[in-house]
Amino acid sequence: MIKVELKNGIIKEYESGTTAAQIAASLGGGIFKAACAAKINDTVCDLRTPITADSKLEILTFDDENGKHAFWHTASHVLAQAVKRLYPEAKFAIGPAIESGFYYDFDVKEAFSPEDLEKIEQEMKNIVKSGIELEKFELEPQKAIEMLEKMGEPYKVELAREHADKGEPISFYKQAEFTDLCAGPHLMNVSALKAIKLTNCTGAYWRGDANNAQLCRVYGVAFPKASMLEEHLTRLEEAKKRDHNKLGRELELFTTSDLIGQGLPILLPKGARIIQLLQRFVEDEEQKRGWLLTKTPYMAKSDLYKLSGHWDHYQDGMFVMGSEEDGKECFALRPMTCPFQYQAYLNRGRSYRDLPLRYNETSTLFRNEASGEMHGLIRVRQFTISEGHLMCTPEQLEGEFKSCLELAIFMLKTLGLYEDVSYRFSQWDPEDREKYIGTKEQWDESQGMMKKILDHLEIPYKVGIGEAAFYGPKLDIQIKNVFGKEDTLITIQIDQMLAEKFGMEYVDKDGVKKNPCIIHRTSIGCYERTLALLIEKYAGAFPVWLAPVQVKLLPISDRHYDYMLKVKEKLDSLGLRCEIDGRSEKIGYKIREAQLEKVPYMILAGDKDIESNVISVRARKDGDIGSMTVEEFADKIMSEVISKKRD
Repeated sequence: MIKVELKNGIIKEYESGTTAAQIAASLGGGIFKAACAAKINDTVCDLRTPITADSKLEILTFDDENGKHAFWHTASHVLAQAVKRLYPEAKFAIGPAIESGFYYDFDVKEAFSPEDLEKIEQEMKNIVKSGIELEKFELEPQKAIEMLEKMGEPYKVELAREHADKGEPISFYKQAEFTDLCAGPHLMNVSALKAIKLTNCTGAYWRGDANNAQLCRVYGVAFPKASMLEEHLTRLEEAKKRDHNKLGRELELFTTSDLIGQGLPILLPKGARIIQLLQRFVEDEEQKRGWLLTKTPYMAKSDLYKLSGHWDHYQDGMFVMGSEEDGKECFALRPMTCPFQYQAYLNRGRSYRDLPLRYNETSTLFRNEASGEMHGLIRVRQFTISEGHLMCTPEQLEGEFKSCLELAIFMLKTLGLYEDVSYRFSQWDPEDREKYIGTKEQWDESQGMMKKILDHLEIPYKVGIGEAAFYGPKLDIQIKNVFGKEDTLITIQIDQMLAEKFGMEYVDKDGVKKNPCIIHRTSIGCYERTLALLIEKYAGAFPVWLAPVQVKLLPISDRHYDYMLKVKEKLDSLGLRCEIDGRSEKIGYKIREAQLEKVPYMILAGDKDIESNVISVRARKDGDIGSMTVEEFADKIMSEVISKKRD
């Protein structure tokens, strides 16, 4: 007999080899019906997995992230099975679960039309109704490759060949006539997929490389109940209204040009103003906290990147100019600022009395992102970031890390984004040694230090294996856009390796030269990404302090224009951002236009206002808030600007 500790702490005994599904069934029909996957000793697996030793067991449902993952992963296989039935010549690439559903990439002669998606969706529903069981089996690498070659699946063959190098068996899942190469986990039966919707069809390159074949990517979502799907589709419609890529263009915050290139947005005057406001706010706040501003070059010789390790570990993500043939100098645009600021540290000798030394910079960076990854302002090839590097002694490390985190949290709370973020402790993957510099001992030390700090600060993090920088672990502050896609907004990293590579030293109290600890950090992250998230958070209705136009002055008729001009001069003198709508239009039309532009305040003036030397004020949120003097209005709006009040 084996002892199994359940999620509620209860321990029960079962015969060795009892599956997670059998245990779920013994706990009650409701749990069994809701079960999607299992977690055995912190490893997520199929419900069909047998338990052979004393273990901890958690039954995962759709409410659990990993349970949802297994649910949507199964739906992607149902999608592939439906496509195979309707389009037998289609070739299959990959079909994972993602944060907001699932997708599958197909190699087909023509991309699927909306009518095709309707047919595929209906066939998926037919498959679900049939209640097919999923069967897992494994093959030795060579037999797996041979089977996939007979099936005529070149993309799967490529994946299997790569896995074959590990010498481990390769797993497959079979559902009726359809078999797919897959690690799982999956549901035991497709019948749980009660509500399915295919949402989109786009192009995608195999492995995200524009040099590879272009595939047809079909996105979808599935739920255990039809009501959950309806709720999701309603949220999706609301997300479309808030999508920064659409709303940001409508509000004339940014635009793009095919002549300039993908991932290179143009910030229009209103968008540029918001970025300027954010940048001033960040730099002023950093200065208050002891950060020293630097300004370093946009490019450097390959020698710098070779020393830092970027040349060997990040060159594919860099824009390189020239070549090193015939001894010529080769330059590259900077993908990050750390090696440049290290040269500032090396400007002169350092003592322990100089530490901590905090360098910050508003850095324009360049990263050669894959074309398929570009999305509005969220992921671009040129961007500006609030970057900083902090050199300190080991004794100062925890306190300085805490200060960096406090700065990031202060920024998030001020912007109104704090409640939307989560934390990820990004660690290295010891199975992928080529991706990282340093020894296992160095990584164990730096990750151990960060874990101690995070646990001491009681940060509720999740672990991300393989998400570390090539030189050290990170605390990534994650956030999702309106469509549920997660990205990193702010990062704080501990670096125990690059100081030694660059020869960065300080003389300690005992007179011995030592390498400083380094913290890489951003305080607000990428400004373009932050702007995108703010557009979506506020649906374009920015808080007063961030609004590119804070006040719209609306003369009721032409004869009131000169009075409004005097009002504008007073408000301009206070640094407020005002515009006059002097068009010969009806006042109702002007008000609607200002509302569409999401301006926080509108000032109206007619004959009676001028006679009384007052203005009539309308608020974006509350409508007409009455008459007041210009001075009274100025006091009101300035207090909101200074306090950075949010609606």
